[in-house]
Amino acid sequence: MRKSIALSLSLVALASVAWLAAGSSSKVAAAAPSGYHLVKTLALSGDGGGDSLTVDSAARRLYISRATHVAVMDADTYAMVGDIPDTQGVHGVALAPELGRGFTSNGRTSTVTVFDPKTLATLATAITGKGTAGIVFDPASKRVFTFNGRAGTATVIDAARAGTRGISGLTIDLGGRPEFAVADGAGHIYNNLADQSLVLQIDSRSRTILNRWPLEPGESPSGMAIDTQHRRLFVGCRNKLMAILDADTGKVVATVPIGEDVDDIAFDPGTQLAFAANGDGTLSVVHEDAPDKYTLEENVITRKGARTMALDSKTHNIFLAAADFDPPAAGQQRPTMKPGTSVILVLAKP
Repeated sequence: MRKSIALSLSLVALASVAWLAAGSSSKVAAAAPSGYHLVKTLALSGDGGGDSLTVDSAARRLYISRATHVAVMDADTYAMVGDIPDTQGVHGVALAPELGRGFTSNGRTSTVTVFDPKTLATLATAITGKGTAGIVFDPASKRVFTFNGRAGTATVIDAARAGTRGISGLTIDLGGRPEFAVADGAGHIYNNLADQSLVLQIDSRSRTILNRWPLEPGESPSGMAIDTQHRRLFVGCRNKLMAILDADTGKVVATVPIGEDVDDIAFDPGTQLAFAANGDGTLSVVHEDAPDKYTLEENVITRKGARTMALDSKTHNIFLAAADFDPPAAGQQRPTMKPGTSVILVLAKP
């Protein structure tokens, strides 16, 4: 009888272990690796790195900012299809396809180049504040906002009139050093202040700052992306955190650990994945389980310094800019890029 009881207890114990193992496997499966891996390495000819990447998923174009010009690549064949010249110190590209306009932010000359996305011809030039870098088109107000790092301001341009009857250039004092910005399509612009660890909420129609939201525990914000459906902002912070904020209240609803030296952030509504491109040679892939719950799926190994990124929302491919660098020269803080080493890395899911 005792043997029978012992055997029964053993079988129950084994069943419990098997059940727990099954439950554990389910949890592991839910946080399985994203599957993103390198599928192409595309060499870029000429000088200049890739300070900014922008994908036009509908037109199938990849815009590559290359210091003095913008190279334009077919997002499917990877063939070069054109170039936007004379964009000195170019950083970002913003697109307004419904208006037939594109815009580049040129930091060295503190200007915006207005161009035709179909022909890539330059249409006009607008003056901005000093050190313009971040740039975003707001479909609600039909305006382009540039964020000027050295001036601590934003310049507002009438996108509908740009290149036709004239360009307005109202200036907003931001009270800090701006970084990346996004639009929610409903009349709000969001911008990081890197030196104050704040997120600004701007009314795009009245061109006024509505709120200044702290990022704690996030520090030194860089890239930003938005989930417009669930009203969530994703902010890459240099203390190796991705901070997720409620886009209406500014509350930090979650933080996720990411790689070191983050720059660009992207969000894919089709897969509910957020990405952080990190200078340590990783791509942090974060899944939105629910609006207030997030899981780090993995840190995909990329290439050291590959922190400039763009997401193709149609194919879900990730583009990263990379290059080889020499150590900083005497008296310089930044490393020097080796000529002829610029590449675009293409990452995809199976």
